[in-house]
Amino acid sequence: MAVTDALLSSGGNTVVTLTCCCAVVVLVVTLLKATVDLWRTVRCNRKMAVDFPVPPGGHWLLGHLVMLGPEGGELMLKGPGWAEDYKYAHLMHSGPLLTHCSVYHPDYVKTVMARADKKDAYAYDFLRPWLGDGLLTSAGPKWFRNRRLLTPGFHFEILKPYVRLFSESTNAMLTNWEELKSGSSIDVFHHTSLMTLDSMLKCALSQHTDCQTRKTNDYIAAVHDLTDLTMKRGRTIYHRVDLIYALSSDGRKYYKACKLVHEFAERIIAERRETLNQGNEGRANRKKYLDFLDILLEAKDEDGNGLTDAEIRDEVDTFMFEGHDTTASGLAWTLYCLARHPGHQDKCRREAQEVLQGGTEVTWDLLPSLRYITMCVKEAMRMFSPVPMIFRQLESPLTFPDGRTLPEGARVVIGINTLHHNSHVWENHMEYDPLRFSPENSKDRHPYAFIPFAAGPRNCIGQHFAMNELKTAVALILQRFSLTPDDTLPEPIPVPKLIMRAKKPGLFLKIKPITA
Repeated sequence: MAVTDALLSSGGNTVVTLTCCCAVVVLVVTLLKATVDLWRTVRCNRKMAVDFPVPPGGHWLLGHLVMLGPEGGELMLKGPGWAEDYKYAHLMHSGPLLTHCSVYHPDYVKTVMARADKKDAYAYDFLRPWLGDGLLTSAGPKWFRNRRLLTPGFHFEILKPYVRLFSESTNAMLTNWEELKSGSSIDVFHHTSLMTLDSMLKCALSQHTDCQTRKTNDYIAAVHDLTDLTMKRGRTIYHRVDLIYALSSDGRKYYKACKLVHEFAERIIAERRETLNQGNEGRANRKKYLDFLDILLEAKDEDGNGLTDAEIRDEVDTFMFEGHDTTASGLAWTLYCLARHPGHQDKCRREAQEVLQGGTEVTWDLLPSLRYITMCVKEAMRMFSPVPMIFRQLESPLTFPDGRTLPEGARVVIGINTLHHNSHVWENHMEYDPLRFSPENSKDRHPYAFIPFAAGPRNCIGQHFAMNELKTAVALILQRFSLTPDDTLPEPIPVPKLIMRAKKPGLFLKIKPITA
């Protein structure tokens, strides 16, 4: 027994020793990797600093984060001034080590966006617990494969029946407006978000939920929480550590909202699979058009492999966010611009009345006739870019047309809102002028001067879907209502919260029914 006990004791000590050795090895490897990453970052930053200026006003430790302001809008508003000073690009410091090169001239933007570099993990990894590995966040072969599989879902034959659904959702919103007193002031973002969510539920998932008539909507509240919390996390350095964030009150709220939106998508996907398993009879009883989920469930690559359940959920979550929140932003700011410029509003209304002839539905064939409305929508998206910036990380060195270079690993911000307000590109850039987008004024414009839906190989797959909905909604709204600013409240200030929103108290307009 004594010998046995001695052997066991010796074996136990050996196990403890091996465990300690393994822990030390892991720690050493981790420290070595961190040291290498740190050196690469420092070397990359030094190379960028050779060719690109740094705007003044940054903190010695926090860099330009000190200029963000409580909602992040103050730093964005400095963009046009810096573009006037530097024309093409400048560096931005976010803390002691993180540096981005912000580009905002068409020649520079084209050089970056013509490539398919991966999204910058610094900006997009915070979205992964919510959006997974969908088109917005994925890269490499997976992104190319899934983009190819999803592209048929946005063919014009698929998009045609959606216009009727856009009209249906817009009319539901206008019915709610008619119940209000004439001259009432409304929170435009609230109404447009519910309306575009209603459209996405119908077009993407064939879900008719009456979400615009319910007093509360858990899904849209969760999406708003997720966008706000994601932006807040990006401004809080210690929340970049996953464990610390998970233990914080913001982190708990974020993961709770993620759980809600995931369960919503998973339930609908399971129900649709059950319907598809019923064969042709199940399809006939469901609806007469293909929706986005149909495309996802039936997509096959050249090897006959489809998307996994996890991939389908990621794409559903991505499109439910991108398809309703960005369009809601574009519509809200378009209505604001038209309220501030009644002459343009009147022209849009006359066009809508002439094209629709009093009808309550926009059809596919009528969309091309909404020419002036299209110009007004585009100019609003120039003034208030729905997606204000895009982040990339270079997978190989990049040389710009003027010879300046960025090294491999460099982080790049495509400042879309700054590009759209670059005084070297747009004359009188703070003036709302829809005629910028007339055919004669657009024909010689640089193709990368106006990119509300990005550009290049990673452009927005749903841009035609979004434009069709925007034109439909504006036409139907202006045929039935006139819009004026609510001057009892402060002028709305744009702030970037994944999409372009308005600083508190928000964006309010007064609505008045059009009388015959």
